[in-house]
Amino acid sequence: MPRAALLVSTALLAALIPLSAASAADDPAPTPVDRFEGEVPFASQPAEGIFTWGSDSDDPPALQFADRADAPEGAKVLAGTYDISGYGGFTHDYAAAEPAHDWSAHKGIRFWWDGQDNGKKIAFEIKDGGTNGEASELWTTSFTDDFTGWKQIEIPFTDFVYRTDYQPVGGIDHVLGLTQMWGYAVTLPVGVKGQFAMDDVELYGKADQALRASVTTDAAVYPVKEGGTATVKVTVATTGSAPIDDPVTVAYATSGGTADAGKDYQAVSGTLTFPAGTASGATQTIKVPTLKDRSAESAETIPLKLTVTGAKAPAETPQVVIDAHGLPYLDSKLPVKKRVADLLSRMSLEEKVGQMTQAERGAVGTGGDVSAYDLGSLLSGGGSTPTPNTAAAWAQMIDSFQLRAQATRYQIPLIYGVDAVHGHNNLAGATIMPHNIGIGATRDPGLAEKTGAVTASEVRATGIPWDFAPCLCVSRDERWGRSYESFGEDPALVKSMETIIQGLQGRADGRDLKDDDKVLATAKHFVGDGGTAYGSSTTGSYTIDQGVTTVTRQQLEAVHLAPFQTAVDRGIGTVMPSYSSLDIVGDGQGPVKMHARADMINGVLKGQMGFQGFVISDWNAMDQLPGDYAAHVRTAVNAGVDMMMVPYGYKDFTASLTDQVKAGTVSEQRIDDAVSRILTQKFKLGLFEHPYADTSGAAQIGSAKHRAVARQAAAESQVLLKNSDSVLPLKESQKVYVAGSNADDLGNQTGGWTLTWQGASGTHTTGTTILQGMKNAGGDVTYSKDASAPTSGYDVGVVVVGETPYAEGVGDVGNGNDLALTPADQAAVDKVCAAMKCAVLIVSGRPQLIGDRLGEIDSLVASWLPGTEGDGVADVLYGKKAFTGQLPVTWPKSETQLPINVGDASYDPQYPYGWGLTTLTKAPKGGEATLKSLGVAAGAAERAGADAAGRKLVARARLLVQAKIGQSITAAVSKPFADADHLLLTGKYAAAVEKLTEAYRAA
Repeated sequence: MPRAALLVSTALLAALIPLSAASAADDPAPTPVDRFEGEVPFASQPAEGIFTWGSDSDDPPALQFADRADAPEGAKVLAGTYDISGYGGFTHDYAAAEPAHDWSAHKGIRFWWDGQDNGKKIAFEIKDGGTNGEASELWTTSFTDDFTGWKQIEIPFTDFVYRTDYQPVGGIDHVLGLTQMWGYAVTLPVGVKGQFAMDDVELYGKADQALRASVTTDAAVYPVKEGGTATVKVTVATTGSAPIDDPVTVAYATSGGTADAGKDYQAVSGTLTFPAGTASGATQTIKVPTLKDRSAESAETIPLKLTVTGAKAPAETPQVVIDAHGLPYLDSKLPVKKRVADLLSRMSLEEKVGQMTQAERGAVGTGGDVSAYDLGSLLSGGGSTPTPNTAAAWAQMIDSFQLRAQATRYQIPLIYGVDAVHGHNNLAGATIMPHNIGIGATRDPGLAEKTGAVTASEVRATGIPWDFAPCLCVSRDERWGRSYESFGEDPALVKSMETIIQGLQGRADGRDLKDDDKVLATAKHFVGDGGTAYGSSTTGSYTIDQGVTTVTRQQLEAVHLAPFQTAVDRGIGTVMPSYSSLDIVGDGQGPVKMHARADMINGVLKGQMGFQGFVISDWNAMDQLPGDYAAHVRTAVNAGVDMMMVPYGYKDFTASLTDQVKAGTVSEQRIDDAVSRILTQKFKLGLFEHPYADTSGAAQIGSAKHRAVARQAAAESQVLLKNSDSVLPLKESQKVYVAGSNADDLGNQTGGWTLTWQGASGTHTTGTTILQGMKNAGGDVTYSKDASAPTSGYDVGVVVVGETPYAEGVGDVGNGNDLALTPADQAAVDKVCAAMKCAVLIVSGRPQLIGDRLGEIDSLVASWLPGTEGDGVADVLYGKKAFTGQLPVTWPKSETQLPINVGDASYDPQYPYGWGLTTLTKAPKGGEATLKSLGVAAGAAERAGADAAGRKLVARARLLVQAKIGQSITAAVSKPFADADHLLLTGKYAAAVEKLTEAYRAA
């Protein structure tokens, strides 16, 4: 029915009903937001307009203003089609250059929707406060498309809730003010190909007080020691912050719960009154006294029921909780093992299953499900941050979730985890280290430990006790989108860098975990994730990530398992299995997903290796197992996964696992083992005594002291591959022409897993780009990103090129990526290097194919992903420090050579594993005679256990050999040279010098 006819019918009806029922006549006239007649164009900020968005290029819907004879209003509607795999939708933003709109006079927002009866939820959100439509708070609700044809959807503003899973910017005030509105957005259903039509978005109704005013409490849970008094603050507030027009009353009474009135607490009741004219934000208090009964007890709850008149009541009933007391597991003087046994003996099956469950913080909203499902853990996935993204907001958010855990029977604290894989990369302003591939290039175990210590300090200061790092993958194919998460291609190198575990956790026995600057670490991904074969992935468009690793038993143990044994020996607290599949030649099983391999998790990791911590799954990884959902749960848990990362599926997981234990398909013994392991780490972390954030170290986040460590790591990670005519180091007196896409881009420099999962180009955190670092070093620098500025009159050029950020399989070669420089970067290299002597820096997560341009490049540097401290790169460019980095992976000549690794029978790379020229140090003279004497001394050092001396002797031999080789790197030179570095890392110093001598003779 056309909207005009509806309005006529409504008018006639209004004349027939009593005046008391016709209060809508006092409502303000509807205010149009969108008529879709073309008055609001398809455009985006800063102009007013409608625009689409999505998680990838296929996800934004296709929109048009379509003529419809049945349009509810006017002649046109907004129509569109969609087929969304990730997320997608459209937005109407008001013009950023004009004042925001005031919606506070209205009851809500409404629109017409052409129903398809697909049963899908459609999210509708409005944009409140902030500087413009893309820098505002998002408030969301949804409706279900369970009808056919046009229907007017009316949404009162009181139905909108603050989005907790995503906010585009730092939070404004977390209050829906309605006085500065910037528009709305619609998120369309995922996983169904569909169409839609929408018309006539408008504001409707009058903002009566019962909808405009709300009553809240300052918390949902009020823990109090037995005998103490809980104080509940009750606040009245209004949208628009105007004083209340009419009185608001709040009747309160303690009722129900597990505590007994008169025995455990003194019952209270009464009424609070907020008179008309009370200012928004006014507060009154209710006190609930508790009583001592001197017996040991679990926690007891006292719900405080609130009945509100004249305003919207709180979303949930606040609870006073009398803390558990007198029970053995609460006694910090008892051994951890006894505390675990006591607590486990008291827990129900449902409580145990809850401890084995990890949910995404965005899935639990304000956290009520933490206590409802006895959840043991929460995490923030990549980009899942509080708003504002500050240290204080992180601590406040996590404390609010910990508070919910206090409402459970035994008040078992949550363990909160994040992927802090190169510093606290989730937090804006944190110190961002080089990614692991750069740390591997430093060959400096002491520095690796320091980077871990800085990371742990900054992570723990935001209330987070658990880090999903380090990645101990041995990267065997640089086409892998995660290769930069590896310390290198040699298990000996990876093992040497595992000092980072002590930086994160402290001493191997776990005694330091309770400290305010240490976190529980995670060795990942067990096992073989770095060995997947190109083309073996079955995950979406990935080519190698989450694929199949095919190895003999001996290869598995020597290459991929070896770093995990080192991690266990170092006391690693948790281990995360890989998404990938393992195919052990000859075992008859074929490829089996690691989350299903009981032989490896229970048998090898927990059995043979003696791992005492707990195993945490990867994000929804069990869903990749064969069979139905029950089979996924049963298989993973029985394989030895102790805690399941089920970000948005925690309700299904807890129900399924509980049912299967009752049915006998998962044993109670297996559950008890898992929960014991989890509780052990929680006790070691001191969470039972100190569940809330200790922010005393927050002032050191991003501090000069911490950035100095990152700067050192950036400097030591730089690998000088070529240096004809000693172009590097630069001199401050030289006029330097700087070009290239990565010279002045902090986002490209920090890479993936920085603020968001995939990372992003541009400036999104605090740091120094390489260009700024060069200026800070005193360089006379001119910058032209695309080298379009004139090139005459310069002494030397520096071209900084490479990759843009990516993470995981999104970065796989063949999934929209390759190892070649972009045409723009190639053009910049060609122009600058044709005009002057030039140094080319490659900022990337893996080697780039540069061989066809090597002839025109005088100096070549592998800069990897150096993090936020571009000053460290400048330190070696300007000779404030020497280049000392060595290749952690083989640098190939072509993609057809891949995979290529140290130890291969056929080995002819562009640059061999271990290659790295130096500056500020002259190579030894004397040729083979010198090498012979170095070899004798290295042998003596080896026999004496003098590792530092042995390493120095091999390093001198390497410099001598590299000086002779120059750029004449042949297969005959490369193989023994690379083998020498492996031997060095395994402590075979004399043999390393012998291999270097072999390379010297072949040069």
